[in-house]
Amino acid sequence: MFNLFKKKKEEVKKPTYLPLKVREVVKETADTVSIYFEQPEPYLDYKPGQFLTLVIDFEGKEQRRSYSLCTSPYVDPFPGISVKRVPGGLFSNFLNEKIHPGKTINVLKPLGNFTTDFHSKNQKHFFLIAGGSGITPMMGILKSVLANEPKSKVTLLYASRHEEHIIFKKELAELEAKHEGKLKVIHNLSQPTDSWTGLKGRLSLEKLAEFIKGAESETEFESEYFICGPEGILENSLVVLEQLGVNKDRIHKESFYSAAAEAAHEANASNTGLTRDVKILMEGEEYMISVSPDKTILEAGLNQDLNMPYSCQSGLCTACRGKLISGQVKMDEDDGLSEKEINEGYVLCCVGRPLTDDVQISIE
Repeated sequence: MFNLFKKKKEEVKKPTYLPLKVREVVKETADTVSIYFEQPEPYLDYKPGQFLTLVIDFEGKEQRRSYSLCTSPYVDPFPGISVKRVPGGLFSNFLNEKIHPGKTINVLKPLGNFTTDFHSKNQKHFFLIAGGSGITPMMGILKSVLANEPKSKVTLLYASRHEEHIIFKKELAELEAKHEGKLKVIHNLSQPTDSWTGLKGRLSLEKLAEFIKGAESETEFESEYFICGPEGILENSLVVLEQLGVNKDRIHKESFYSAAAEAAHEANASNTGLTRDVKILMEGEEYMISVSPDKTILEAGLNQDLNMPYSCQSGLCTACRGKLISGQVKMDEDDGLSEKEINEGYVLCCVGRPLTDDVQISIE
């Protein structure tokens, strides 16, 4: 047996942050900036397509937000993120307006499964489907393919609102010209000017089916798909891929928003079910937290001053991942986990709710 705990804040171990100094801030569009950091010592170890979690105090309260890396460790000397302003967004407005070279920002180690392994012997067609700020992780992925896989090629289908909203427009054009025949960039604008001659309108099922069928017909290449953007684009792409029978192992998806997790959170806000005790095993210590029916396991832990790891709090980033040792946990959203991770017993504490009284979770 072990004692139930209620540790004071000063007694709880603080997470390890990595301070990164801002090297450069680039204005990509009217509402998007890219922030590049000096390399720390040792070098920041990350994979293309992963994200950084920024930790900033606002009025004395620690806040965290995750932003995808727009750089490739194989090509870019300095790691960078891109941030699109969100109306009323605490972080996005601050980062667009207040960040300047020389500023230091604390981050958590890079995380995320929106990536793949690269090899010079591969002969693949990487088909990237992005909408809006979903282009951010695609930049690191496509640059990594071009640098590491001479036999592979990349097609990027990128949906934006209009010309002025195309993030990385100049860099994409330069990369396409430099890697002619290996990189093809297709822009689709929903609200273009009259002078626009490219694709326009909604990125429909029909448009997506046309492009994906083309990729699947190439017998000399094995296709691999990366999808990141608004839910409509993500869902339509997955529908087409499923209809064409594309193996799930060749599909990678990333979302910045979970409607399912938000809806479940609202539905549980007035839940009057049972409060259950959950044992958390972390950093060689055991802790018992009480989880009321209107809280997730992470929310309960943070409310009881336990410094559990987290980032997005939407079940997408996996920063709060833990392994279920015993008991049953219901997740409001599990898109952040692979089928293999789910089968191995991993759960996401930020969207996890205990269903039994014997829940034990080990957090690495």
